[in-house]
Amino acid sequence: MIIDAHQHFWQPERGDYGWLTPELTQFYRDFMPDDLAPHLSRGGIDGTILVQAAPTVAETEFLLEIAESTPFVLGVVGWTDFAAPSAATDISGLAKHPKLVGLRPMIQDIADDTWMLRPELTPAFEAIIDCDLTFDALVRPQHLPHLRALLSRHPKLRVVIDHGAKPNIAEARFDSWANDMEAIAQDTTAYCKLSGLLNEAGTDWTNDDIVPYVTHLLAHFGPQRLVWGSDWPILTLMASYENWHEMAVSFIQNATDRDLIFGANALDLYRRVQK
Repeated sequence: MIIDAHQHFWQPERGDYGWLTPELTQFYRDFMPDDLAPHLSRGGIDGTILVQAAPTVAETEFLLEIAESTPFVLGVVGWTDFAAPSAATDISGLAKHPKLVGLRPMIQDIADDTWMLRPELTPAFEAIIDCDLTFDALVRPQHLPHLRALLSRHPKLRVVIDHGAKPNIAEARFDSWANDMEAIAQDTTAYCKLSGLLNEAGTDWTNDDIVPYVTHLLAHFGPQRLVWGSDWPILTLMASYENWHEMAVSFIQNATDRDLIFGANALDLYRRVQK
């Protein structure tokens, strides 16, 4: 199977996307399964993982409804309030839905960079482990030392770092990000998504801008712990779906490695996917 392990759907009129405003004209419209399906067909992509874009349970329920009626959506990474006193019960309840495969707090939007280490979140992380869910870490480079500490605290937590932790490619900031990602790769069992990099590269990006970051991820996470995703439709600000897919494939020369990164690893990461 070829799997896109990171894509979004949304309807702005639902009203719970705080970041999605009318000024974002390219994105301020519905993006739904019929919009994505032609791209999947052209790329020979068999299924996707649908990821939350709003910090509400209502949006998670909306995405689960889409998944129920959309065969190519293999699973949903949703949201719940990790800090709520009822978090463990809430997570167990959401996990009863067979299409829920993971959860993602929107850490990049939280002012406190150490938020994930707050002790009141421990029941939520333990519930994720108990329910066999995956934790999607939507982080930026400044969060990486704290993520490493979190994974040391919860070694059984199955985690994937979204978008390579969003390195600042546009300003060629590499060394600190690279060191922290190497440490996480060495000290933990975390996966990393090969996704979202073009949106960190600025409008004048070239392949040469992206290559050092991909090369570093391949060197340290290896083909066994990298997972390809499109980040569609946010991707379309910088490139077409087809261009990013072809570009990502070109980075991976070995056919066996491609099978892992573009499919098998996603199934290992999101183990609740109904194959």
